[in-house]
Amino acid sequence: MTDTETPRRPDGTSRDDVRGEVDAALRADVSFLGSLLGRVLTEAGGPELLADVEALRAAVIGAYEGDTDEVARARARDLVESLDHERAEQVARAFTCYFHLSNLAEEHHRVRVLTRRGSGPDSLPAAVERLVDELGADEASRRLAELRFQPVFTAHPTEARRRAVASTIRRISDLLAERDISANEVTGAETQRRLLEEIDTLWRTSPLRTTRPTPLDEVRTAMNVFDQTLFEVVPTVYRLLDDRLQGDGAGREPVRAPAFMRLSSWIGGDRDGNPHVTAEVTRAAAEIASEHVLIGLQRATTRIGSTLTLDEADTPGDEGLVALAEQQRQLEPDVASRIGIRSPNESHRRVLLFVAARLEATRLGQEPLAYGRPDELLDDLRTVQRSLRAAGADRAANGELQNLVWQVETFGFHLAELEVRQHSQVHRNALEEARAGGELSPTTVEVLEVFRVVAELQQRFGRQAASRYIVSFTQSSADLANVVELAELALGSAEAAPVLDVIPLFETFADLEASTRILEEALQTEPVQRRLAANGRRLEVMLGYSDSSKDVGPVSASFALYDAQARIAEWAERNGIVLTLFHGRGGSMGRGGGPAHEAVRAQPPGSVEGRFKITEQGEVILAHYGNKTIAARHIEQMAAATLQASSPATAARNAAAAERFAPLASAMDAASKEAFFGLVKADGFAQWFATVTPMEEVGLLALGSRPARRGLSVESLEDLRAIPWVFAWTQARINLAGWYGLGSALAAVGDVELLREAYASWPLFTTMIKNVELSFAKTDDHIAREYLGLAERTDLADRVLAEMALTREWVLRVSGHAEVLEGRPVLKRSVRLRSPYVDALSLLQLRALRGIRRAVEKDPADADHRLLLLTVNGIAAGLQNTG
Repeated sequence: MTDTETPRRPDGTSRDDVRGEVDAALRADVSFLGSLLGRVLTEAGGPELLADVEALRAAVIGAYEGDTDEVARARARDLVESLDHERAEQVARAFTCYFHLSNLAEEHHRVRVLTRRGSGPDSLPAAVERLVDELGADEASRRLAELRFQPVFTAHPTEARRRAVASTIRRISDLLAERDISANEVTGAETQRRLLEEIDTLWRTSPLRTTRPTPLDEVRTAMNVFDQTLFEVVPTVYRLLDDRLQGDGAGREPVRAPAFMRLSSWIGGDRDGNPHVTAEVTRAAAEIASEHVLIGLQRATTRIGSTLTLDEADTPGDEGLVALAEQQRQLEPDVASRIGIRSPNESHRRVLLFVAARLEATRLGQEPLAYGRPDELLDDLRTVQRSLRAAGADRAANGELQNLVWQVETFGFHLAELEVRQHSQVHRNALEEARAGGELSPTTVEVLEVFRVVAELQQRFGRQAASRYIVSFTQSSADLANVVELAELALGSAEAAPVLDVIPLFETFADLEASTRILEEALQTEPVQRRLAANGRRLEVMLGYSDSSKDVGPVSASFALYDAQARIAEWAERNGIVLTLFHGRGGSMGRGGGPAHEAVRAQPPGSVEGRFKITEQGEVILAHYGNKTIAARHIEQMAAATLQASSPATAARNAAAAERFAPLASAMDAASKEAFFGLVKADGFAQWFATVTPMEEVGLLALGSRPARRGLSVESLEDLRAIPWVFAWTQARINLAGWYGLGSALAAVGDVELLREAYASWPLFTTMIKNVELSFAKTDDHIAREYLGLAERTDLADRVLAEMALTREWVLRVSGHAEVLEGRPVLKRSVRLRSPYVDALSLLQLRALRGIRRAVEKDPADADHRLLLLTVNGIAAGLQNTG
């Protein structure tokens, strides 16, 4: 698959002009990988397959370039219809493979750019320097010491691509990196041969899962990210900050950078609507995570200990090290003796290798050698550090050994705090049963067993391993008290019950509006008062972005979430509470997605205060943490934004803007809500939505362990999860969940100068407009019309298309851009270059949908369903988004 000359667009530019602006290295990588894919297609399916792929490619490019060329679009549709089922599947798979390779090349190029660029104005050291200028060195140091960035890994929406496909792509990525440094013709040829082998494997690997992954499959997928990137990347980010803080003293002085990141996970703990997550799964998830982190710590300790070959004559151990060595000898004489034989005059090495042996024993559960708590390990490591410093070996104390200390501080023995989530109604039902006496239902037995498992995990791995319990759809203070009562019932007493920080989750529009009232009521209850007294008056509150957007539309949801945060922050300050707001954001625009570091800086005053917790969902985990360089950049950006959001200058700016533009927000809220309700509350909307999008068919994909619906059919949107709601609109190239109602809202205000002033000075509004621009970049009017034409409801279709046109018009007027993403040229080029190829898959999907809609009997195993599911994978890869 290669690029060819194409005609001019109506705006005077051509695809070749856009391509010419792309960095030459990226262009070369995409062209190279595309040519290899072409060879593989020819070898696998003959020249005819490649010819069909190229013909469709040329047709969709022609249709894309000629905005008003109906002949070109008809040619592309006719070509798609002419393919037999087998060839249509092959063509869909070919375009999907191309997108996987293109995405890989773009990631590779981003790493290349980040490596060359170095630190920028949004770096963590730069954020610290600005705090010093604003607040002075002492206050800046205090805030830095209290900094906390806490990503929470969740399994939904899981990637549309299989793990086998992801693994092959990762191997291709490694080979592409090798190709950059191939020294000669021989190694270059070998790398190309191996690339062809892996691309052939990618082509021959079925993109569709035959079975749904289990929750523990999802846990193991997340563990791959930890093993491959996070364990090493986290201390790298700390080191980057410390090097800037220390200057010439870096490596010689004790570190000043704190271990500011903590990792949490819902994978194996989130049972809201997922019957496959049981108490036993939660136990197993924690054990798997502990196994991985202990292996990582053991290997790192062994590696560092093996290189700590400092002779006692020059670097003697101090009294603390001598005492520790004697404790080790008494604990396990044989182990100490065996290590001593290999390191007779290297006391620091001997002690650290014994620490590695204790970590192995901890992993295997071998008493008495095993550590009881990570604090015991930290004590040993710091004893070694103090001894090295006393002997003048400051660099050995503050180097790799400090990285290990940071890793223990960040990950402990549990790796990620396993957070439990359950629906408030489940708790109510279980408590009603338990209070009534008699035989308990299996559901209630399972609810109670979860608390026993949490207590067990706290005893084994420490309280920090599992103490947060999230209550979905919190609607009263009783919903929080119910959790504490159930825990005490499960364990028999308050003393035996696990220590729990019960976290309300406000996710619907109504719940957001009632949030401070519920919190105020909760503050008067004995369980909450007791917990606040024990934990330094710390409270966590979670805000859901998905359901509120589905309730009232993206515009009103954005304002409601901002207002709720402002009210909760004010309530917390008034009551002397140290607040952490937990943001349940998804990867897509309709689920609170977009550049998260920009969103952090747009938060209300007092709502961040140096602490930011956010969900990282499914495909976003690999996008943010799958590559070491990109992961380091993401963590640094998020930490820097968290510091900046807490500065007085940022708080003052956001407060002034919110007050200045409150009337504007009110007008937009009313108009957007009216437009959104006019669509989703129209008679027959739910059935129409299911017809014009592949919503129901997406449910056939084995994407994740959690069901797509909360038990009800598409007759009602009430219990449709936000993920398929967003995913289906994305697949239809409409992206309605990310923008609908904004055009009506902006038009209702009507004052372009006022709106431009808000765009320039109100971060919340700026972020909203930028995110909608990004959402629009992935829509296509012509393709959208084809999907909307699948149902005979021109009234609803016309309403959607009119709002789409109105929103695009007003977004461009407000931003001052001639076209979407004008201010983000790199992203604009990327979207433009891939959009025609996505069109090809959309046309194939439309063919499949028409066949399915015409069929009298629905057979999920027929050729049309298979083709549709193949295109779902490809479009998700092309748009780099599922939901």
